[in-house]
Amino acid sequence: MDILANLALGFSIALSPYTLMLAVVGCFLGTIIGALPGLGPSNGVAILIPLTFTLGLDATSALVLMTSVYYGAMYGGRISSILLNIPGDEPALMTTLDGYPMAKAGRAGDALVLSGVASFVGAFLATVGLMLLAPMLARVAFLFGPAEYFALYLLAFCTLGGMASNNQAKAAIASCIGLGIAMVGVDNNSGMPRLTGGNLHLMDGVDFLVAIVGLFAIAEVFFFIESHGKETSIGVKLEKVTIPWKDIMATKWTMLRASGVGFVAGILPGAGASLGSFLAYMSEKSIAGPKGGFGTGVPKGVAAPEAGNNSAAGGALVPMLTLGVPGSGTTAVLLALLMTLNITPGPTLFTDRPEVVWGLIASLLIANIVLLLMNVPMVKIFVKILSVPAWVLLPGVTMISFVGIYSLSGSYFDLLLMVGFGVLGYFLRKLDVPTVPVILGILLGGHMEDALRRAMVLSDGDATFLFSTPIAIGLWIAAIAGFVAPMFLRKFLKKPQAVTD
Repeated sequence: MDILANLALGFSIALSPYTLMLAVVGCFLGTIIGALPGLGPSNGVAILIPLTFTLGLDATSALVLMTSVYYGAMYGGRISSILLNIPGDEPALMTTLDGYPMAKAGRAGDALVLSGVASFVGAFLATVGLMLLAPMLARVAFLFGPAEYFALYLLAFCTLGGMASNNQAKAAIASCIGLGIAMVGVDNNSGMPRLTGGNLHLMDGVDFLVAIVGLFAIAEVFFFIESHGKETSIGVKLEKVTIPWKDIMATKWTMLRASGVGFVAGILPGAGASLGSFLAYMSEKSIAGPKGGFGTGVPKGVAAPEAGNNSAAGGALVPMLTLGVPGSGTTAVLLALLMTLNITPGPTLFTDRPEVVWGLIASLLIANIVLLLMNVPMVKIFVKILSVPAWVLLPGVTMISFVGIYSLSGSYFDLLLMVGFGVLGYFLRKLDVPTVPVILGILLGGHMEDALRRAMVLSDGDATFLFSTPIAIGLWIAAIAGFVAPMFLRKFLKKPQAVTD
């Protein structure tokens, strides 16, 4: 009954015309920000935070606006992933694996509608989970120490081989490249520079946004120059865009499972939507098996990561609100906003400032519906991007990428580094080495190293500490199985094909 009373309080705040307008504006701005290559929810929220002070918003209104931008950006990231094979942000990375092939097959409209529905399901269930399970799920995060986090990241890298189309070893090499790039910069413990070559610009490390834009956007331009647009999805003639009810019904259980996986990943502080998207995709791929066709443009390959990353976005709010610990980069920015507004997140927030928490939860429920109604009817507008000539669109995307990166860092070196990553991405794709593990290595490498170091400090250098809990042991077993199993599965599946032929 307390939940219903609190939810009624939240809706009385969220349904006020002013708050409702902020939610709609935030959803629209977030979708646009998420669709722009190189920008993502964390940068979008950070860029728009000054707007909350300019407008003189109170704590509830500011949080509603920024979280609506957050959710909208998670929706918008799928647009450029599907249409251009360029992730709008890092959680949308996994959507490119099947979304782009669907677009090349002439089903861009279906992929966009399906991803919008999956995003709604993931975000809506995560918001309900935030409302019902926040106190209980916050306790689960306490069970994860540095040993468990290290094993969790190891599991992510060991299962990366399953994403390699032909060769698991190439995926392992790509992961090592990403981990090596993640090591660039000043060591947090010793203060000594690593792999910088004496370049001051590399002291802070490599920004993952620079790497993402380079490996995808710039590399795509290089491929266009080489092929003169013959092998790109730009300009594909599309049939009439309709709601793919058959695909939606066929992926309903995929959306529910992926939402659960993503939500759990989201509530783990530091894991974020990137890991949620990855785990959701890989879990559905393992359930479907090799015959599932993941990576070739199947609807489940689009629904899983979108439901996973949007549910992780909602799950990341749990530790932020209940523990004051950010669950992702974007919630870290939101946490800074709350502290600036003299609000201290934590267990007492639900009792001391219920109007903030429940006004936010009710606004998120409304924002999800707004985003669904906004994204599905506008799918034709997004699909029209494909009709723009490639010689106009790709240079335009490149210009936006350059302007976006420069506006965030103000460094010409980042622009040169982005071009360098574009060259690297071009050669990796020519060698059939997947670029996704490189990006994930850059994203997760620093966190993995920090977890390992904390574990060694706590155990006085005892390596057995990494296997000291049942959770850690279970994750290690899953990691080993995830790395070894594909080798045997490929050998097992080759024999039936030979007999059939």
